[in-house]
Amino acid sequence: MKIAMVGSGYVGLVSGACFADFGHDVVCIDKDQSKIDRLHEGVMPIYEPGLDALVASNVKAGRLTFTTDLAEGIKDASAIFIAVGTPSRRGDGHADLSFVYAVAREVGESLSNDAVVVTKSTVPVGTGDEVERILKESGTPHQVAVVSNPEFLREGAAIGDFKRPDRIVIGAEDEFGREVMREVYRPLFLNESPILFTSRRSSELIKYAANAFLATKITFINEIADLCEKVGGNVQDVARGIGLDGRIGGKFLHAGPGYGGSCFPKDTLALLKTAEDYESPVRIVEAVAKVNDLRKRAMGRKVVEALGGADAARGKRVAMLGLTFKPNTDDMRDSPAIAVAQTLDDAGVSVAAYDPEGMELAKPLMPEVEMAADPYTAIEGADAVVIVTEWDAFRALDLERVKALANAPVLVDLRNIYQPDAMREAGFAYSSIGRV
Repeated sequence: MKIAMVGSGYVGLVSGACFADFGHDVVCIDKDQSKIDRLHEGVMPIYEPGLDALVASNVKAGRLTFTTDLAEGIKDASAIFIAVGTPSRRGDGHADLSFVYAVAREVGESLSNDAVVVTKSTVPVGTGDEVERILKESGTPHQVAVVSNPEFLREGAAIGDFKRPDRIVIGAEDEFGREVMREVYRPLFLNESPILFTSRRSSELIKYAANAFLATKITFINEIADLCEKVGGNVQDVARGIGLDGRIGGKFLHAGPGYGGSCFPKDTLALLKTAEDYESPVRIVEAVAKVNDLRKRAMGRKVVEALGGADAARGKRVAMLGLTFKPNTDDMRDSPAIAVAQTLDDAGVSVAAYDPEGMELAKPLMPEVEMAADPYTAIEGADAVVIVTEWDAFRALDLERVKALANAPVLVDLRNIYQPDAMREAGFAYSSIGRV
């Protein structure tokens, strides 16, 4: 089957490469000529473990190609995926669907055969209805079904998530759409991956509801962590204790500096705006979004406190280890590191930072931060070290070297990757999240 993937960013490129690896013929389409040129040269526009090798092998096999020509790219394609960005719109927080609708118009004007148009982008309820209207307005004589097929890819583990998914959600309103999507996902169906067929609107809502629920779990355990610090509990023990309950589960119960990334912040906001439009408020999600925003700057204040308070902190220097919102990605979108660095800057504290993959994207977002060549260069002369992202490279720091390089043995661990007793025995003034 020929598949066209319109949009060669994170979702489009990973999905396109994986579909090609299943044996489909895939064309990835993007308006950005420089991105397509780099892909032809084997240069990935994003960092995702294993993606470069997956793309290279399928390009070599002739199953994966790239183009800026949408009309040529969708020619003879049975399934045309829309995988363009839906960022939060300035002013009101709604998902910006202008790219989705622009693609729908161009597809409608360029179709040369019957096809299924699939919204892979994360879109609010009712978007598929508008895409269908746009396609009908184009006057295409060909049979077209509009299907919703949300993605559930974790950055840093996207290839495994695509090939071994918890579930595949397909929202289709007719048998033509369902039939084509069965063929698209036939390799996974043979591997017994569960496929859930729903209405299109239910499918669109599933993605937002899933992300809002996971964001709620993160925010819940972060607030429990704050309570643990007040009462002398250990949030990791609490998380294990409740996570062993099969009704709750242990995933997304890791206390930290708050969630960020490309999905949770914008998807919770988009869900709130949809609920507002339909006069059906989701108060829990409202609280989650607010608490998470406040938490990030609170983590900066936690570092200031470790420096001795606001008066003592002014003029001091902090080494920040980790900038991306999570490890194994270069994604800086809504990363807690941004708010932590801003809070420190406001307090008169200078920051030197190191991240294995995120520094180039971080530079324009954090102009006040000095980027270091490695962790120990950042630590040299620092009055405190703060771990913001749990990269493997930070899990086994040479603690004696850290003490020798830093002005003071102060370590603030916002990801709980070290044990308090061991760090204190090693001579550190150590603080973490939800542990005393």
